[in-house]
Amino acid sequence: MRRPNGLAREAVRFKPASFAGTFLALLMSALIVSACGILLETSLRASVPPERYAKAPAVAAADQYEYVVTGSGEDREKEAVPLPDTARLDVGLAAKAAKAPGAATAVPDFTFPVRTADAEAGSGARELPVPGGVLTAHGWGSHTFTGTALTTGSAPRQGEVVLDAGTARAAKAAVGDTVVLQTAAGQQDFRVAGVAKAGSEDTARDTGADGALAWFADAQAPTLAGHPGQADAIAVLAKHGTDADALADSVKKALAGSGAQVHTGDDRGAVEDPGLGYAKETLFGIGGSFGGIAAIVAVFTAAGTVALSVGQRAREFALLRAVGATPRQIRRAVASEALLVAPLAGIVGCLPGIGLAHWWFGQLQDRGAVPRAVDLHVSGFPLLAAVGMGLLTALGAGWMAGRRPAKIKPGQALSEASVERLRPGVIRTVLGIGALVGGSLLTGLSASSTGDDAAGAALGVVMCFMLAVGLLGPLVARLCAGLFGLPLHGAGPTAQLAAANSRTNARRLASAITPIVLAVAFSSTLVFMHTSETHAADKQLRAGITADHVVTDPAGLPVEAAAHAARAPGVEAAVGLLNTQVLVPVGSGEFKSLQGAATQGVTGSGAELAKVQDLDVREGSLDRLGQGRIAIDKTLATSADAGVGDRLPLYLPDGTEVRPEIVAVYGRGLGLATVTMDRTSLAGHVTSGFDSTLLVRGGSEKSLTALGKVTDASGYATEQNLDAKLGAWTNNTMAAVLGGFAAVAAVNTLVMTVLDRRRELDTLRLVGSTRRQVLTMLRWEGLLVSAVGLVLGSAIAAATLIPMMRGMTGEGPYVPPLLYGSFAAAAGGLALLAVTLPARAALRRRS
Repeated sequence: MRRPNGLAREAVRFKPASFAGTFLALLMSALIVSACGILLETSLRASVPPERYAKAPAVAAADQYEYVVTGSGEDREKEAVPLPDTARLDVGLAAKAAKAPGAATAVPDFTFPVRTADAEAGSGARELPVPGGVLTAHGWGSHTFTGTALTTGSAPRQGEVVLDAGTARAAKAAVGDTVVLQTAAGQQDFRVAGVAKAGSEDTARDTGADGALAWFADAQAPTLAGHPGQADAIAVLAKHGTDADALADSVKKALAGSGAQVHTGDDRGAVEDPGLGYAKETLFGIGGSFGGIAAIVAVFTAAGTVALSVGQRAREFALLRAVGATPRQIRRAVASEALLVAPLAGIVGCLPGIGLAHWWFGQLQDRGAVPRAVDLHVSGFPLLAAVGMGLLTALGAGWMAGRRPAKIKPGQALSEASVERLRPGVIRTVLGIGALVGGSLLTGLSASSTGDDAAGAALGVVMCFMLAVGLLGPLVARLCAGLFGLPLHGAGPTAQLAAANSRTNARRLASAITPIVLAVAFSSTLVFMHTSETHAADKQLRAGITADHVVTDPAGLPVEAAAHAARAPGVEAAVGLLNTQVLVPVGSGEFKSLQGAATQGVTGSGAELAKVQDLDVREGSLDRLGQGRIAIDKTLATSADAGVGDRLPLYLPDGTEVRPEIVAVYGRGLGLATVTMDRTSLAGHVTSGFDSTLLVRGGSEKSLTALGKVTDASGYATEQNLDAKLGAWTNNTMAAVLGGFAAVAAVNTLVMTVLDRRRELDTLRLVGSTRRQVLTMLRWEGLLVSAVGLVLGSAIAAATLIPMMRGMTGEGPYVPPLLYGSFAAAAGGLALLAVTLPARAALRRRS
């Protein structure tokens, strides 16, 4: 007898069709695992090369993260959460940094937007024709490290501005002219002190090549930015011959106790590009969280395919046992087959995996979720992990599937291989029942939770029920075949034969059903979770905006927009909204976390807000809304275990911790804002001090057009709905990756089962069945498989979505009929193609 590895080589060589399905499953597994692994590695290693601070060897900045500490001692963990906006430093720290040994000078840096404004007739001021109406402003001191240089005029002083050459030329503004600008401190006239040629560092990342720039006196810039006495960062320049690391150490000592962090090298890029923190979170969420789910699904599916491949050759293993092969030789043969197929499949699968990672990463950059300066990291670690995971999966699944043919007595081997086992193993059954019970318990937990807690529990629901279907597959398949096969009894002899085949060969049916269940369950959960959330948010937004007119501007509204609108004829109320985000601690103990909450800062009183916005107040009143008093959505109130009269600890956009009193709890936070507070409390803690939206009751559209784009509540709701494109794209892409993988696995499994049935199909032809009758029987079986998979997958998705959506939105899931119909059509169409095409080929060869 040949040695086990020789048997494996011969099996692969002379019966390649038996291993094609295994090869494809392992290839797809490596593809998805390697792509997610590359994104995960990129999230851990992502950095942005410094551009603005390229000539400043050391940069001091505030910590841009808030931290959640859980556990204690050896179990103590510290989770970093990026702040919604820029945390700033005291301007006075620049003087301390300048005195550090090796420091030549230290320059406080400021970056903030200013708006153009219409000059009053007869004032002599010039209007700046800037596309979009926004200039990026800095303090003039930054010219020392950005390379910006005056071409005419002098450095700006109080009430003066320096313009970049392109903007000055377009406005025909010369030194001594007056321009009118709107800043966070209000609208005022500025004398043009000079015209400058911007250095490459000033235009590289802030504004783009054609961005308009302005520079103000360093003493006035913090006030104009809306942050008196604060700087975004402090750039420290070194004396000649001073090493960057030595300078950083001395600056750290000089600023000790101030909370400032000193950055060198590529770490400086993270200071100037605050989007890096959120980019890392996004990539980690896809590569880590989603990648973990994808890896489990990939392993689960590949293992099922390997087990099916081994199970289909049970007769061969039985024959080997009958002629004297030992159990150890059988196991070694199965392991050798895995060693021959899995590494090659993994290596081949990693190549398209790298391509998928590049495409995915590029799409995220195109949508602004990842800064352009971040590069994709491709190394051998995720590729080796993908290959290794595929190999371990093949070995483990092969060992499990080969255990019974290896240990059975030689005399019973052929008789055992000729019939299907009716009962699954005890261990498998116990584990399957455990997964079913676990899924049911998590469903109850999800139903009693809200917000992120409900979403977290829902993930466990999907995984548990999917595991239960996989482990209890033969039992589930036999039950479903009996139930779903009943309607086939009245559809003719071929349909009856299809139903009987499905009942008799439950293991084969289970292998085909499981990937379809997986595809439908995960795709439906991801896609319909977003449609449900979007639908509920849109309903709340349309019901919540009671204003007659909504004024918006991508650049932000003028500082006095609300006051100007209030003076317009017929206007009853005009309320400006500054939209941003705050961080709220939720949970307790090991489940403590920081939750981002959409926030609106209100210009005006709570009574005025009630005239233009119906928040659906459930408890308390908006009348007391003001300094130190906020209103929150009921979902957040439940997550934070807080109510009216309690003080809610939260972090403002720049990380400032406050404890405002809750004066109202409302029900339309998903569509409007999770937190509502007065604008004054937010104004000094955001980069842009311009209102995002203006809600106006009464008046006419014509009187408001000078302030920005005017629409009604319905039009505004439609625009806001379109702004959710990134979330929709992300969920749909994840659904496509997982669903596509599972769909390929389903087709692969069905093809494998049909090709394995060639002897059965030949027998049917020999006893008088026509080619058409055989194909019709297979089509009925394909429809039965797709129907069972669709129903089970939909049931799992429903068990996940119903409690999750009720916890998040207070409503049931929203499933667009056409979208669900496309899922059903895809499942049925794939199943029919997967059984019909290989069956035609098999029958053609025998005809």
